[in-house]
Amino acid sequence: MSTASPEPRSAPTSAPSLQPPVPAGKPATLGELRACGWRSASVRHELQRNAISRISSGRPLLEGIVGYHNTVIPQMENALLAGHDMIMLGERGQAKTRIIRGLVSLLDEWIPVIAGSEINDDPFNPVSAAAKALVAEHGDDTPIGWLHRSQRYGEKLATPDTSIADLIGEVDPIKVAEGRYLTDELTLHYGLVPRSNRGIFAVNELPDLPERIQVGLLNVLQERDVQIRGYKVCIPLDVVLVASANPEDYTNRGRIITPLKDRFGAQIRTHYPLTADTEIAIVKQEADLNSSPMPVTVPSFMLRIVVALTRAARASAYVSQRSGVSVRLSIANTETMSANAVRRTLRNRGDQHAVPRVTDLEALKSSTVGKIEIETLQEDREAEILQRLLDSAVLEVFADTVTAEHQRQVVAAFEHGLGDPDHRSDPDHRSDPDHPGDPVSVASAHRSVSGDTPTEAARDITRDINSARNTLVVDVGDDIADAEYEALLSRIPALAAAVKALLAADETAAPQADKPAMIASAVELILEGLHLSKRLNKDSHGTRSRYHAH
Repeated sequence: MSTASPEPRSAPTSAPSLQPPVPAGKPATLGELRACGWRSASVRHELQRNAISRISSGRPLLEGIVGYHNTVIPQMENALLAGHDMIMLGERGQAKTRIIRGLVSLLDEWIPVIAGSEINDDPFNPVSAAAKALVAEHGDDTPIGWLHRSQRYGEKLATPDTSIADLIGEVDPIKVAEGRYLTDELTLHYGLVPRSNRGIFAVNELPDLPERIQVGLLNVLQERDVQIRGYKVCIPLDVVLVASANPEDYTNRGRIITPLKDRFGAQIRTHYPLTADTEIAIVKQEADLNSSPMPVTVPSFMLRIVVALTRAARASAYVSQRSGVSVRLSIANTETMSANAVRRTLRNRGDQHAVPRVTDLEALKSSTVGKIEIETLQEDREAEILQRLLDSAVLEVFADTVTAEHQRQVVAAFEHGLGDPDHRSDPDHRSDPDHPGDPVSVASAHRSVSGDTPTEAARDITRDINSARNTLVVDVGDDIADAEYEALLSRIPALAAAVKALLAADETAAPQADKPAMIASAVELILEGLHLSKRLNKDSHGTRSRYHAH
């Protein structure tokens, strides 16, 4: 997963925007519309017809939906073919709203409406008093407008202050002040449902809607009409109603009244990604890494760690599963990890390419803590629980990506140390990688790349200590430049072999396997994995960590 240059993020399916220009040549009057042979069709028929076209041609029913091909999508197809209103039931972060908004793509691109109509009256079958009067007065000369499908979607987030006037309608005092009588239907101000006539109307988080307001939707779902206040009007509507709900909301904040729930033709249950690969595909699609000030490449093994953390949280007894662990956690953590890699790279001025490492995972705590809920009895252990989840994710990916033989060889290198045994007794000397056997002082080797050394080489981050045990010590940290990790490989052939194998097997890292930043990322994963599998010891001091043999 990489980005080469800042590009605009592809916009997800969202609420409608401004209507695009009407194509030239569309009929402009009722007479012209009759002459061209256009026929009215209900919204349900439109959705059914266009769904049939996509299913029979093998195209995706909804674009941008990943992981639901064999579960949710078949239920959606059945509901559309049956002409049912739907309720999407699932935990947070399961693409419910995206699916609902995606239904707009199954509407016809353009439909004719009587010009000036507030509720998108069908020219051949007007239902509002204003549209009927206009047709009666002008006949075939009645002006016709054209409505794009993006304007045929209405949405309301259910909140406790939502009223019947918001959804259905109310008397417009301005129209009354203009001289109309209260008994005149023209004094009505239509709510969101009538204004979505000949389209799709969605209610998000339906259980949050007060029960007395839910009653106002009963007629919409069954009799397909609305009644406003004390007016003797009954406006037949052509609208498909779709709602979303979180199962936890039924007991926490409210419920869906039984008569309303009974009127939905289909209840579709969503779910979290069933496999890690599916969740990775969603993260690649949704994570915004294009706005970075420098190129960012996220190795597949680092992305797998982020996803493994989310999936470990979903399986943890310490994390509340009632409200779920959203896919947004994986997306936000990927963005945070990449941002920390960029920040670190900018501070280490010699680096030009940002690649996340294990040291960047510490930053994930800030983007994780707000997206999971620790069980009440464990709230005082939040930091410990998060660290355990993160460690388990790193260990899982390490075990899957680094072979047992490479692990054994790297541990052996740490246990046996480096350089000429004659010099191991002096902790301030070690072998120069360019001249094996020649001692070089630690102070000299730890100077930064600033022209102080004849070879301009990056400072080495290894040293031999403890002559009795001949062990190797490696320091890592976010203030250590990428080139220093690359220099490390020449001193530890076993580690170099493990890094080479890890990067070669990684589809994202392989093309850049020779880059210092990619090597640094692989080195840190191997060392941390060996520590978590109890093969190496680790001592942490501030932003630095030191790995050494037992």
